[in-house]
Amino acid sequence: MNEFPLPGGIGVSHLRAYDWAAEDGVCGGSPHVHLACTEAYVVTGGRGAVQTLSAGGYAETPLEAGVIAWFAPGTVHRMVQDDGLRVTVLMQNSGLPEAGDAVFTFPPDVLADPAAYAEAAALPKTDDAARQRRDLAVRGYLPLRDALRDGDPEPLRAFHRAAVALVAPKVAEWVPRWQAGALKAAELTGAHLKALADGDGSHLEQSGLRVATPSNPDGYGMCGRRAEYDIPWDGSPNQEGLQR
Repeated sequence: MNEFPLPGGIGVSHLRAYDWAAEDGVCGGSPHVHLACTEAYVVTGGRGAVQTLSAGGYAETPLEAGVIAWFAPGTVHRMVQDDGLRVTVLMQNSGLPEAGDAVFTFPPDVLADPAAYAEAAALPKTDDAARQRRDLAVRGYLPLRDALRDGDPEPLRAFHRAAVALVAPKVAEWVPRWQAGALKAAELTGAHLKALADGDGSHLEQSGLRVATPSNPDGYGMCGRRAEYDIPWDGSPNQEGLQR
């Protein structure tokens, strides 16, 4: 049987939010933003919240089992741990986050230096490294949040500009990933609809079941300990790993 990605070319992972307290006393993950991908949290257990910064201001949304919360590109989000929060993440455009469509809210001097940013954002291998990365992101996040609370969106806009400048050199590499992933999945549905309208069901011969288990059941992500999967986005295994 031919390989195929998850429906719509999405990415999936499971998260247990970090329970380390940051400098503001809040336990949780590293605030960050996506520039091209919408993300959804499907809450499967525990309690917590997601803090968001957007053009509409600052918000803190409670999370508990059964809640689905999703946010568009440009929404800075910070997962907050309260009591055993567990979330399944659905990520649009599998392949793009792996290639860099996520920018931490590091302080402006780090954002302005691509080499310093890359060093600070590197995938951690220990609790200490993950906590240091989270704390640096929180350090840059808090002034953005406070400014929005005071009715001043300019610091958030400045962060967006810095994030765009960081990822702009990578976008040419993202296009073929999107074309081979989410776009291909949508175009395949169109081809199936046309075939069915013509009375052609030959694609049904490609039916079958695919199964995936976590390739790394307890990795370090942006928001917490992460179970990740090597699910193909373009017909080949993804070996890069989403740093959520």
